[in-house]
This record gives sequence, structure tokens and C-alpha cells, in this order.
Amino acid sequence: MNAHNRAEEIEETVDVDSAAVSQVEDGIREFVRNDIAYLRRPPIQSPETAPVDPNAEATANNVNSLIQRVAGTSLGEIEKLISELESLRDLLHAEGQRVQREISGYAQLSQAAMKSTRMIADNVNQWKRAADGLRNS
Repeated sequence: MNAHNRAEEIEETVDVDSAAVSQVEDGIREFVRNDIAYLRRPPIQSPETAPVDPNAEATANNVNSLIQRVAGTSLGEIEKLISELESLRDLLHAEGQRVQREISGYAQLSQAAMKSTRMIADNVNQWKRAADGLRNS
């Protein structure tokens, strides 16, 4: 049940993230277009005197913010999943120890039952011999 709910959450996250991914891809395409257009311009002699293209800088900032939003969401989900897996690992470890204790207890109980059964069988055999001895005499 929990795994089913988790799968639905992941599907919803994938749907939400796919819109963000398409935004990032659009931003990257726009950035590349601006970057290529900037490279086609005639070269400027001195890098200190080169004017900064405000459109390219704004696009780069936009792409960076989109990437940070998408990465932030993904990292948050990954960290949440890691903590859930760690707690599940701890639970499985504790359950494994409990099952080992239960098996050990059942093994001891089984050995005690076998000893008791042997003792009863031996006593019944002795009584049977004694009864047979009395009948024969």
C-alpha cells in the first residue's frame, strides 16, 4: 500500500518535473541561440572594453534559476528517498534480528519437545516390558 502511494507520488512529481524540464530546455535553447548570435558579431579587440549583452546575461540567469529550481526539487526528493530507505533498512535489520530470536526460541522448544517425547517413549517401553514380564510369569 505504501509502495503504491509512493509510486503515485513519484508519477505526480515526474509530471510536475517534466514541465520544469521543458522550461529548462527552452531556456537552454534560447541561451544557445543568443550565444551563437553573439559569436557571429565581429570580434572586439579588447575584452575589458567588450560590452556585456544584457539579453544573454538575463537568459543565463534565467537558465541558472530554472536549473536550480529543478535540481532543488530533485535533490529534495532524493534526500527524502534516502532517509526513507535508511529507515526501511533499520526496520528490516531489527525485524531480521527478531526473526532470528524467534527461530532460536522455536529450535530450543523443538529440542525440548524431542527430549520429552524420547523420555515418554522410553518410559512407555519400560512399562510395556514390565507388563509383558508380569503376564509371562
